[in-house]
Amino acid sequence: MPAQKIETGHTDTVHDVSMDYYGKRVASASSDSTIKIVGVSNTTTSQHLATLTGHNGPVWQVAWAHPKFGSFLASCSYDATVIVWKEGNPNEWTQFHTFTDHKSSVNSIAWAPHELGLCLACGSSDGNISVHTYRSDGGWDTTRIDQAHPIGVTSVTWAPSMAPGALVGSGAFEPVQKLASGGCDNTVKVWKLSNGIWKMDCFPALQMHTDWVRAVAWAPNLGLPKSTIASASEDGTVVIWTVGKEGDNWNGKVLCDFKVPVWRVSWSLTGNLLAVAAGDNNVTLWKEAVDGDWQQVTTVD
Repeated sequence: MPAQKIETGHTDTVHDVSMDYYGKRVASASSDSTIKIVGVSNTTTSQHLATLTGHNGPVWQVAWAHPKFGSFLASCSYDATVIVWKEGNPNEWTQFHTFTDHKSSVNSIAWAPHELGLCLACGSSDGNISVHTYRSDGGWDTTRIDQAHPIGVTSVTWAPSMAPGALVGSGAFEPVQKLASGGCDNTVKVWKLSNGIWKMDCFPALQMHTDWVRAVAWAPNLGLPKSTIASASEDGTVVIWTVGKEGDNWNGKVLCDFKVPVWRVSWSLTGNLLAVAAGDNNVTLWKEAVDGDWQQVTTVD
């Protein structure tokens, strides 16, 4: 499939792009304080569908909710707010809810697996993580992880709702509620919700990076017997963290030293390919070999 160039129409730096569930639309976030939604098709053309205005500062990330809840998009900004947008008529978007829980820039947002409901995690430079779950009466319940990374949270990612090995186990399927976060303290932390309270689920914090962790991404596990998290850092490295069963310690392995800051890591839907975006303007794809070593399979031009 040939690469498709998308003209976003932004007038400043684009910080994030996110494709909807069906791969038909792309949302982009920019320093021009707007979110743009563009329709993409199998042809080489893209079509501007909507511009969302409501933030008063650079927009860092955008995230589509699962379509079973309707058409929702979340965005987070330097202005310390998170906006959930709802599409009524096609391409007509309104501000459904604005969260103002944080005291400074909200750097990362992530929707939970749909089995957990319409639920959004937000990580902020104020050091805190907030988790908002939509109720059937139209309100939101909020839980918090205060001072998750005291000098700032840069990234949040959800664990798959299916526990490792669940496909080969027996008994009822209980969805897992876990998060991972990265921060300016150079660490990755794993959190688990139990009895309504978020508690750290890795001791000590996962520390192999020597500079800010810029991104964390929990791999889909499809019921496989291990959990995997990728973390990317300003120190130029990507680390692959794995753990077997519940209660075991996480093991970290350096995927590669890119020698330049690494900004983003993203898994394929099957969890067997990892895309890495680094400060040399390259995106590389990596795959785990049978012997457990990671190999670069391609560079995306």
